[in-house]
Amino acid sequence: MSHPIDPSPEPGGLANDVVIIGGGLAGLFCALRLAPRPVTVLAAAPLGEGASSAWAQGGLAAAVADGDSPEAHARDTIVAGAGIVDEAMALSVCREAGERVHDLLAYGVPFDKDLQGRLTVSREAAHSARRIVHVHGDAAGAAIMAALAEAVKATPSIRVIEGFAAEELVMSGRHVAGVMARKTDEAGSQVLILPARAVVLATGGIGHLYKVTTNPPESSGAGIAMAARAGAKIADAEFVQFHPTAIDIGRDPAPLATEALRGDGAVLINRAGERFMAKLHQDGELAPRDIVARGVFAEIAAVRGAYLDARQAIGAAFAEKFPTVHATCLSAGIDPAHEPIPIAPAEHYHMGGIAVDTHGRTTLGGLWAAGEVASTGLHGANRLASNSLLEAVVFGARVAADIGERLPARQGPSPAPKIRHEPCPPPETAGESELRRLMSTDVGVIRDEAGLTRALATILRIERESHCPCLRNMAVTALLVAASALQRHESRGGHWRADYPSADPAQAHRTFMTLDDARAIAHAATAPRRVAAGR
Repeated sequence: MSHPIDPSPEPGGLANDVVIIGGGLAGLFCALRLAPRPVTVLAAAPLGEGASSAWAQGGLAAAVADGDSPEAHARDTIVAGAGIVDEAMALSVCREAGERVHDLLAYGVPFDKDLQGRLTVSREAAHSARRIVHVHGDAAGAAIMAALAEAVKATPSIRVIEGFAAEELVMSGRHVAGVMARKTDEAGSQVLILPARAVVLATGGIGHLYKVTTNPPESSGAGIAMAARAGAKIADAEFVQFHPTAIDIGRDPAPLATEALRGDGAVLINRAGERFMAKLHQDGELAPRDIVARGVFAEIAAVRGAYLDARQAIGAAFAEKFPTVHATCLSAGIDPAHEPIPIAPAEHYHMGGIAVDTHGRTTLGGLWAAGEVASTGLHGANRLASNSLLEAVVFGARVAADIGERLPARQGPSPAPKIRHEPCPPPETAGESELRRLMSTDVGVIRDEAGLTRALATILRIERESHCPCLRNMAVTALLVAASALQRHESRGGHWRADYPSADPAQAHRTFMTLDDARAIAHAATAPRRVAAGR
């Protein structure tokens, strides 16, 4: 239950000293780590419900088992990242993993344990060891979020405001001074302005920019757009990870068949029953996600279909080992113990985002970012499985520590929130559908110059013509992704260009871009089209 919107400050006058935008894992963990400092958490959906974190099935990667080490975990992360991982960042994050797991245990997360009380771990693709801590096999995300939501509700210093979607950062020069948010119900006429000394963006990813995604509608890229429009640098925006095994049953968002299924021996087949990954990579079904996604995409494009077959490897144990996937399949009339599961690639995770340093600081004063909205350099061009939940808790803790060190708690009252009423622009469902369709078609698993140029022209038009703040934010983030993809003339990790199918060693580096840079790229690329169209 959210607190009522009260224009007066909370007791002590400190409620808006720190505002965290986003009710997912990074945001809630950061709020808890800031306690007893007063914090306001702004969430578009009921706490935890609009967060991709709650949908994570595999778990959290941490070298907590005998024979494993943070150094080995970092090496796997670097290999999966296809040449552009910040190696120092990877090692530091992996070394913090064990401590953050114990923090989550202290907050009540019921990670699976063996009879001796030791954490049980599983293996996922591109990991050299079993190091994924999980809950009930495939329910880690939901269990972590449930535990943290309860901890937040029990923490007096945290005020949660639900049902308001952030639209714009309030600026004072190049310093972030607060946030403007709009009520998310049908009326949508209430606009809330929250002043703040520190703003933390923890708004999640960009999945809803794509027609097929495993992420909730709240993952629309708004955090990136808000930061970019305020002048922040965006990093590695072209690198988008597509999960190869979304369950293809016509749902939006698409339910996920966890990678742990393949870790336990499930295989990928086409309609003829032929395994196709062995000819594409030496690790077969456990190859990096980008390679598996392209393999699945190719089978579907060739009208051979793609299926996940767990009949031999898991069979009758499916319901016990993977209850979430099992229930989803049964709801669609599929018995995964006896039938292959139809699958398709779906947008799953964005390696790019707001550029941050090792403390989670952005390039704007007063603004931090954590979780999928941020780009830390940990993931490089291709996120290693289950490193996302790890990064969220590591940077949630780092941001909290940095705010505490850099901004001592305010002694006097903070400025009061303001509420105003204004007409709500109607939703532009046609424009949103057009944007999501073109992103999947032209800025998706396989890209080329013609498709990216076509996408940029349409994105510019949608942004220019839209009266809906949400759609304009979606268009801004789409522009950054497409412009970055057009600029990278190679294939690497989650970015694959059909016209540049090889990796170029000279481009083995991260990319950084402002919104002005992206606009310049888009206008230069589409100028002939605009002239031809008489625009």
